[in-house]
Amino acid sequence: MKTHFDIEQLIEKGVITNELDYERALIADRKLRLLAKEDFNFKKLRTKLRDIIEKYENAEWSDVNQIDDAKLLESDKAEQIADLERVFLENRKQVIRKKLKELELTQENLGSILGHKSKTHMSELMNGIKPFTLRDLIIINRLLKIEIAVLIPVFLSKEDQIKVKEAVIKLGKPKVKLASDDLVLS
Repeated sequence: MKTHFDIEQLIEKGVITNELDYERALIADRKLRLLAKEDFNFKKLRTKLRDIIEKYENAEWSDVNQIDDAKLLESDKAEQIADLERVFLENRKQVIRKKLKELELTQENLGSILGHKSKTHMSELMNGIKPFTLRDLIIINRLLKIEIAVLIPVFLSKEDQIKVKEAVIKLGKPKVKLASDDLVLS
């Protein structure tokens, strides 16, 4: 499951191509609305993102006759997944902040340790605007003693689970089984 929605990548691409990215963009827009009060760069980013969102809405949702049950179901499913991603990112941010506070470190201190010089960049990482690198998350895991499953999502969508299970069945290896997820995305 992709949980690292990179707004700048979407803006560079200039188009939303599916319902899940649309829902992710809506969540990002809400985050940017709050962050734009602190930094003008976020305001510019939000303006560009809103233009892309509007194009998608006009193309996909403006004609009432084209909206059927399947489209509504796809939209609901995408909204659920995007919201689970949002909750995961928010929880991760809160856990990191709590550990930083316990160690009397600031977010800026963590950015320095990770090699990120910009306060804005660190804010983008913490708020899920930009994705952490795997290297960043490993350092955070080791430095702050945060479980890796809190930092990196370890759950699979239902579709991915089905694909993996089908592939394992085709291999004919009964000892190989996919561990069940507590968090299953439908």
